[in-house]
Amino acid sequence: MDGDTVTALLTPGGTHAPHHNQALGLRFSRLGRSFGSPEGKRIVLQDVSLDVRAGEILAILGTSGCGKSTLLRTAAGLDAPDSGQVLIDGDPVRGIDERCAVAFQEPRLLPWHTLRANVAIGLPRSASASTGKAKVLELLELVGLDPFAALRPREVSGGMAQRASLARALARDPGVLLLDEPFGALDALTRIRMQDLLLDIHRVRPTTVLLVTHDVDEALLLADRILVLGRGSADTQEGSSILELIAVPGVRPHDRNSADLGALRSTLLSMLGVTGR
Repeated sequence: MDGDTVTALLTPGGTHAPHHNQALGLRFSRLGRSFGSPEGKRIVLQDVSLDVRAGEILAILGTSGCGKSTLLRTAAGLDAPDSGQVLIDGDPVRGIDERCAVAFQEPRLLPWHTLRANVAIGLPRSASASTGKAKVLELLELVGLDPFAALRPREVSGGMAQRASLARALARDPGVLLLDEPFGALDALTRIRMQDLLLDIHRVRPTTVLLVTHDVDEALLLADRILVLGRGSADTQEGSSILELIAVPGVRPHDRNSADLGALRSTLLSMLGVTGR
């Protein structure tokens, strides 16, 4: 994702005003997306239809290149589909949509700003100075960074930088939070802490979350439902569509050691082409 895209996502001023602390439903309706290539048109997504319930956490699994990030981009209004449409709270997405916020695999903080200033970048334009200051402090406390607010990205760990990135995404009170492998670059222990933090935040601010991940265990731990995206066969020229949409049994946080999740884990790994684990 290029710098202009990141700037557009992090700078409020899209086609809809943010909905404060309100989770919004999301609908993909017969979505299709293709891209040009030297070999001709490459179909990435084909006829994807899905309703995401307000306040749920939906994990999106699939092999590399199957269109997971493209699906998120269309939800954020960063990418226009060739066919079909995306609706948030019943209204079509047209251009970058301020009802959404995105957190990436890399924190993408501005290195010359403090953590406090980086979080403030996510505030809506309508926020007054006093309201914005209070909001940033609240978010820094929520992610456990208030003692480090005056530090710059180079002075903190990767996990702390990722927490600041998550706080920045939450600064506009998004109705839909789009997470594109946000913990993929972290070490195992930090990743577990960030997963726990996401669940804690969702309890306090229960927005709708779409989480792209390659980690089956992460999907099982965090999600209410898991979407498996992919092509029907490896040699098909058709784009990816929904292979399975699976409800995760129980309530979050799910018990990794439950028999139900163990069986579901094996099923998901098999669908992704991984056997014997």
